[in-house]
This record gives sequence, structure tokens and C-alpha cells, in this order.
Amino acid sequence: MADLTYVCDRMTTRAGEGTKTGLRANVAAALSYVLGWVTGIIFLILERENRFVRFHAIQSIVVFGTLSLAVFAFSFIGVAGLILDAIVALLAIILWIELIARASAGQTCSVPFASGIARRLLKENH
Repeated sequence: MADLTYVCDRMTTRAGEGTKTGLRANVAAALSYVLGWVTGIIFLILERENRFVRFHAIQSIVVFGTLSLAVFAFSFIGVAGLILDAIVALLAIILWIELIARASAGQTCSVPFASGIARRLLKENH
């Protein structure tokens, strides 16, 4: 079974530094989670330099895009799908709050699978 824990740490980028958006990096990173994958895409497009913000934007797209697809897929299952939807929605809300809080504190929370994709994409672009 996969380990579903995640690790939070401080990135080498100073979270309080500015970004192309004019926001501090920790604020932009936290905002990249606010509307899930939608704001993740927005901040990924707007912020071309700050790796802290880009990491959180990519992770937001992967995490909440995957959860959105799961909820959509479960909607075709019937009653069992409704139960699975409720469980996924509850877990998504908890994760959403935690990721926003950690990003605003200048921390990077590595969600399994999603953080690996984010780190690979950041390496390819630099």
C-alpha cells in the first residue's frame, strides 16, 4: 500500500521575496491553491521565475486536478460513488486547508506523486 503521508519543509527560496505578480512568494503560493487547479494554472502562467510559487502552482494542478477527475469518475458509479465522492471531498477540503496554510507560512508540503511531478517539471524548466 502507498504511503500517503507528506513532508513539509522550507524551500531554499525565501518565501517573502517578490514575484512577477507583485505579491510576496508565500501569498502567491497560497493563492495558487484557493480555487484548486484553476488558480494553479493561473499562477503557473503568471509566475515564470519564482520556483516556490511554481512548485505550489504545479502541485495544486496535479492534486486538485486528480481529485476533480476522481469525483467525476465516481459520479458514474451510483450510490457507492456518492459515498466515495463524499469521502474524497472531505479529504480534499482538509488537504486544501493544510496546503494553503503551509504555503502561506513559506513551507513546501510534498504531497506524494504530485510533488514528484512538480519537482521534475521545475528541473526541466531550469
